[in-house]
Amino acid sequence: MPTAMTCHQRYQAFMRFQPVDRCPLQEWRPWSVTLARWRRETGLTDAELLRFTQECDTEKNVGLDFSLQPPFEERVVAEDETSVTRADRMGVTYREFKIAPETSMPEFIGFPVKSPRDWAEVKKRLDPSTPGRYPADWEARVASWQREQPILRLYGYVAPYYGGPSLYGFVRMLVGDEQVPYAFYDEPGMVHDMMETATEFAIAMIQKALREAPVTVVQFWEDMCYRTGPLISPAMVREFMVPRYKRITEVIRKLGCDIIFLDSDGNVGQLLPLWLEAGINGIFPMEQAAGNDIRAYRQKYGRDLLMTGGIDKRVLAQDRAAIDRELALKLPLVAGGGYIPTLDHSIPPDVSFANFQYYWERKKQLLGA
Repeated sequence: MPTAMTCHQRYQAFMRFQPVDRCPLQEWRPWSVTLARWRRETGLTDAELLRFTQECDTEKNVGLDFSLQPPFEERVVAEDETSVTRADRMGVTYREFKIAPETSMPEFIGFPVKSPRDWAEVKKRLDPSTPGRYPADWEARVASWQREQPILRLYGYVAPYYGGPSLYGFVRMLVGDEQVPYAFYDEPGMVHDMMETATEFAIAMIQKALREAPVTVVQFWEDMCYRTGPLISPAMVREFMVPRYKRITEVIRKLGCDIIFLDSDGNVGQLLPLWLEAGINGIFPMEQAAGNDIRAYRQKYGRDLLMTGGIDKRVLAQDRAAIDRELALKLPLVAGGGYIPTLDHSIPPDVSFANFQYYWERKKQLLGA
């Protein structure tokens, strides 16, 4: 077994199926309403309740700005006793509850791209050379990352619901969830141009970071699956997205990073072979309510597929025996490498602090962390 490793070294070696001192330790955080419940149950402060996050392997984000520049005006469109309707910097108008908005999806009302003419105007806001795309203290950050060797994730922030690189997610957040399937048929030229723009934008944005910073993993965002399968057909993914994914992943690999993850909720089974073909070799969070069988995926794809997530968060609302069964089912995959066990999304408010603490300590014990 190797001597103590840095977080960066450990993550890369583990995802390359090489010897490590231990499995990387990662976990999702609680929702704000979950944290409020835990405060009521325990009387502890947020810092005390979130102490477990300090036990995880240190992780940082490169901090690139993938947003529209200049942004749309952010403003409150309407407000009543229970909800507020906002227009955000992506040009999206949505309504959400004032109390615990993360416990439900916003009601999306309007989107900036309704036609090719709209897209032509929005496209002007995607210039990768716009000042401020990289942090102002970039050189100091790079020096710090080189000294500290955290897990350094290259994931461009845009808005609470969107990040990049992204192709389908990029189109969806500008056109709308319900409208985007029609756009593939009614305006295929526009969709191709939107994804081509997103591809060229991503390639231009990431190269400086990959050349200068000790990037551990690159992350795509798509969220393009629901409970039983993808939101568009695999044939559409192959036509519109696979060749463009390949161009991005080829640049990433050429510049030294071979761990490329994609974030999508829902059942990802039908799209796994396409993502792997396109050079994306890691998927999370492997949502269990959607039927993702991580043991079957490992058997089918072997070391070609990297995973994080896959532990059913719903089990934590049950009892210790149920938590033990879930861990006993999933943690054996860790021994082979390439799979970091975490919950399959943020910790919901039906989970008591006592149950989470039991899960956390038991998982650490079984991992030897």
